[in-house]
Order: sequence, then structure tokens, then C-alpha cells
Amino acid sequence: MRKILFICVALCLIRSSWAKAVTMSWSTIGNPGNASDFTGAGASGGAGPNGFVGDVNYTYKIGTYEVTNSQYVEFLNAKDSSGDNQLGLYYSGMGSDALNGGISFNAAAASGSKYSVIDGRGNYPVTYVTWYSAARFANWMNNGQGNGSTETGAYNFGPLDSSGIPLAGNALARAAGAKIALPTESEWYKAAYYDPTTSSYNKFPTSSSLLPNPQPPPGDSNSANYVPGGWPNPDYAGSVGHLTAIGAYSTAPSPYGTFDQGGNALEWNEQVFSTGRGLRGGSFTLVWDHMLGAYRDSASPKFGWYNDVGFRLVNLVAVPEPSTIALSALGAIGMALFGIRRAYSSAQ
Repeated sequence: MRKILFICVALCLIRSSWAKAVTMSWSTIGNPGNASDFTGAGASGGAGPNGFVGDVNYTYKIGTYEVTNSQYVEFLNAKDSSGDNQLGLYYSGMGSDALNGGISFNAAAASGSKYSVIDGRGNYPVTYVTWYSAARFANWMNNGQGNGSTETGAYNFGPLDSSGIPLAGNALARAAGAKIALPTESEWYKAAYYDPTTSSYNKFPTSSSLLPNPQPPPGDSNSANYVPGGWPNPDYAGSVGHLTAIGAYSTAPSPYGTFDQGGNALEWNEQVFSTGRGLRGGSFTLVWDHMLGAYRDSASPKFGWYNDVGFRLVNLVAVPEPSTIALSALGAIGMALFGIRRAYSSAQ
């Protein structure tokens, strides 16, 4: 009887690991100890404070793609099941923006299912997320999803104001031992621009120092979703004009195999700039120079509800995917069934 009960528990484990589990594709960023790169207003085509970035002395993984609407919906339903949105994880533009929104809210839906993906938008990057919302998603992933905390883990939020904003503000930093987090500026930069085969940096995150082509997806081997024409004469009519699905530019990866670090959506990183947090990579609303490695951007971490700002995560420790958990459970079932068979055979 105990063995049969064990089988039932294992089956439940498999079911819970398959259902509503957020899985991500990761790209390994090796070659630790690489040199840094000069960036900022002093660099050609650059903007923002001058600095040296891109040097990382350890191997890590970064999201091959940006976090999607489908992944963020699982987070919302798990951590805001009542829909009261006390932490400001959901912004109305996610549902009301016909072109770039991807998540609808239904107050009348059952608890735990008030948020849903808008048809056809599940594989698009989630936008309208503040830096704090992205950090809370990282905490949730860091803590194993499900009922995992949004307030501790990669970032220990501490006391909050009435809007759910940490009083620590921009003093909030990555905790020691963090497993999944937002990227530092250098982690993000290296994944986008560094070419380990030449030990040098490209100007753009499409494995090239030539200006990407502003083509609709899938484009060619050096293409991205941005506004052609340049400033002060942007050609909005010639642009895609909206977000595209993750990995849509399938032939224009970075040297490490990441996608959309140039164009589509700007992405949050941990860098602190005065009252802001770092943004990198350009977007479908911006001209080419924002995709340059030299261009440093930033925005307020608590008011960053933009239709062209999303994020991706870094994985600092190898963690088992839910499929691995399921395989472990299957192994346990096999062992249990073998034990039952032996017990039955012994009784004959």
C-alpha cells in the first residue's frame, strides 16, 4: 500500500512539473576573464556616462530570448491570484495596447486565472514592466516558482512603501548566492557584443559591426527590429512599427547565440545611473544608435511602464529544468514498480 501511495505522489509531482512550469532557453557565456570595452558618450556614437563594461571573470548563462507574455502570465497568476495587484506587477497597457500588449486581466475570473495571454501574443516579449517587477520575477524564478517569494532571493526587497516600492530604492543589489537574476550591465554586454573567436567586441548584437538591416522578420543574417533613417530624420513609415516574436530574426544571433539583444525591446539590467536603472539594446521605437554597444540608456525603476521595455534573466548556477524533475519522478516510479513486482513474485 505504501508503495502504491508513493507512485501516486510521484505522478502528482510529474503533473505539477509539467503544468504551468516556466522553462527557459539559456545560452552559455564562457571565456571568463575577457577584456572590457569602453562605452558611453566618449565612445563613437555613444551616450550616457563613460565606463568600461563587458569583462566577466566567470562562466554564466543568459536567457537566449527575452521573457515572454506566456511566462509572465504564469508569474502573475501564481503571485497575484486575487488580482489585487498590490505590488504593481501588472500594468493596464499590457491589455489595452492592441499592438504591443499581450496580457489581459479579468476580475471576474476564478482566483489564480485572472490573467491570460492575448491570442497570438504568448511568444512576444513582455513589456510594460518596471525594473522592480522584473526583479520580482527573477526572485520568483530564483525561489523555484509556484509559491516562491517575490521579495527575497536574488534581491532582498525589505520594507516597502504603500505602492510596493522598496524603500532601499537603487541601493537594492544582487544578493550573494543568487541563482537567477537580472543581468549586470557587463553580463548583458558580453552576451550581446563579445566575439570569443576574435577576442573583440562587435558594434552591434547581431555578430556584426555593420549597421543591421531594418527588415521585417525573419530578415537576413544582419537584421533587427528598429526605426531606420537615424536621428533627426527617423523613417517611422519604413519600420516594422511594433514588437515581434522572440527569435523572429532567426539568422541574426549574437556570437553566443542569443536573439533580439538589438532592437525589438529595450532590456533592463542592474546598472544604477543616478535615479535610474540601466537599459540596453534599442527597440522597435528607436533609431540605430541605441543598438550600439557604446550607447548606455536608463529609466526610473518604478515608473518604467513602456511599450518597448522588457527583460531577460541570467542563470548563475546550473538548475534542473522541470523536465529533469519529471524524469527523476519517472525513475522513482520505475523503482517502485520494480519493488512491487518483486514483492508479488515472492508471494507466488
